[in-house]
Amino acid sequence: MRILLIHSDYIKFEAKKKAIKDAEELTSAQDSAENVLVAFVAVEKADEAGLDSVTSQLVAEVKKTAKEVGAASIALYPYAHLSSSLSSPKTAKKVLDDAYDSLKKEDVKVIKAPFGWYKGFEIKCKGHPMSELSRTILPEGAAPAVPCEAKEEKMVEARVSEALKTEDALKSEWYVLDMQSKLIPLSEYKFKKEEANLKKFSDYEVNKVRAVDQEPPHVKYMRAHEIADYEPGSDQGNMRWYPKGSLIKRLLEERVSNIVAGLGGMQVETPIMYDIAHPCLSKYLDRFPARQYRLMSGEKEYFLRFAACFGQYLMKHDMTISYKHLPVRLYELSHYSFRYEKSGELVGLRRLRAFTMPDMHTLTRDMDGAKEEFLKQFKLSMKWMEDLGVEYEIGIRFVREFYEANKDFADELVRLAGRPVIIEMWNSRPFYFVMKFEFNFVDALNKASALSTVQIDIENTERFGIKYIDIDGKEKYPIMLHASISGSIDRNVFALLEMAYLSMQKGKKPMLPVWLSPTQVRLAPLNEQFNEYTKQIADEIEKNCIRVDIDERNETVGKKIREAETEWIPYTLVIGENEQKSGKYMVRVRASGVQKEMTLQELIEEVKTQTAGLPYKPLPLPRNVSERPRFV
Repeated sequence: MRILLIHSDYIKFEAKKKAIKDAEELTSAQDSAENVLVAFVAVEKADEAGLDSVTSQLVAEVKKTAKEVGAASIALYPYAHLSSSLSSPKTAKKVLDDAYDSLKKEDVKVIKAPFGWYKGFEIKCKGHPMSELSRTILPEGAAPAVPCEAKEEKMVEARVSEALKTEDALKSEWYVLDMQSKLIPLSEYKFKKEEANLKKFSDYEVNKVRAVDQEPPHVKYMRAHEIADYEPGSDQGNMRWYPKGSLIKRLLEERVSNIVAGLGGMQVETPIMYDIAHPCLSKYLDRFPARQYRLMSGEKEYFLRFAACFGQYLMKHDMTISYKHLPVRLYELSHYSFRYEKSGELVGLRRLRAFTMPDMHTLTRDMDGAKEEFLKQFKLSMKWMEDLGVEYEIGIRFVREFYEANKDFADELVRLAGRPVIIEMWNSRPFYFVMKFEFNFVDALNKASALSTVQIDIENTERFGIKYIDIDGKEKYPIMLHASISGSIDRNVFALLEMAYLSMQKGKKPMLPVWLSPTQVRLAPLNEQFNEYTKQIADEIEKNCIRVDIDERNETVGKKIREAETEWIPYTLVIGENEQKSGKYMVRVRASGVQKEMTLQELIEEVKTQTAGLPYKPLPLPRNVSERPRFV
């Protein structure tokens, strides 16, 4: 079964003419509904293997989606155009009638368009991120049909790992580890006023409500600032990035890559697609809590990587490693990792199905070496968050036995953080790691999202036959750390935009860090008489690796300044006769909200101070504002 779900202000339809001989008899040729989730439905041949199953799934899906989007009613609309493999009309009518009756029995406000008629209809889609969704429903136990001619390209159903099923049913205990090394049950901890975000983070983790019921603020910003947008020509959770957004991503990627290189990480590249029948990989799939994309190539089935683990594991298996080489760190900037996240969680940049993940795997000689390396990576992650300028909360997850044996290590992490942390404790080990930390950003909707993370893995070196030669000449299995010092690059952009919104709520001007601002300095000549002089000033600023542009449009100075404010430009200068004569400029500084007189050299030095030690890339758009196309 194929269904297309449209959340609409209204739908109106009218039956015009019978399309098939056995069209149902009309009780009314017209009907309508408001604030309605319209389910366009095509019943397929494959559904005939389990009509009750697909009908109950259809009912459950439309009810769930209607609740998520806040629809007041549901409309079932037979729509044969969604499939080229339709069931018999009799079967399709039965499914729709049964679904309609089931919804009516559950006291849901529902209407149904007549089956077998040509109909005219009018619909107004609401246009929010969850207003257009598509679903494929199969009878329980049925395999997705892949036509022979389409096997090379056809994506098939996402595979749910055993680890993910375990995670959904996982029972754990929650604590706060405070600065006095006291492990306090979460239910007994008294949160201080300044720990409001820690409380929100703990509530989110315990309740595990991942789906969103309203659009997060960053979605408006990502479009208004031409950073990123939804890609209607792709699968949900795959985004398009405009020049400004691409610049921000590349700066973040370069920064985290430099951090890893400074630690001794060796950068590699590995494939994005792997054989699902590989004896090591097939076992690992069930140990990793992620839904996987699968695809067919010829007669073989593959999966798209959900991290850069696989290629690095196989590479390490083939390496010759001595104890003298340890720790060994392999790093990949994985531009394409794929996870088949639930559709209700795919809003904006917070959670995607295709994302960029800087991924490092470190081999250490033993657990003492692993903990030493873990501390280094914890500190680097703190430095990353400082560069980003984003507030965060810390969660650490332990297998209880490991925690009991390493309490001093846990206390040391809290001392480094300088604040209480949330502890999740598992009584048995559900995954391949014994502990991990996550730095979590809490957004405007009180949803927490993990950024930096490191895990201690005690399974996979043995599973993949990764060994080193120890001092005694014997082969041994190392301990492995999984680390992403930054977390997903896309999610970092989400955090930056949400942080800007939260700053505005506190009375501050929203902005990006200066090193990530697409334009760092905006020059606004008073009129065209000063265009040439302004160009000379821009050339001088640009020579100092500062992104500068010129608003030379035939607009008022007031409008130019307002638009610079709207674009969150950190430094804005108006160039006129006084400035040309004196060599001094009144600079609007966004961060402080004040104007101050500066020479050109003073301005350059201030920007360079703000961006010292951080990557630089040139302006991503034409320097003259008048020459720029609009993307949104």
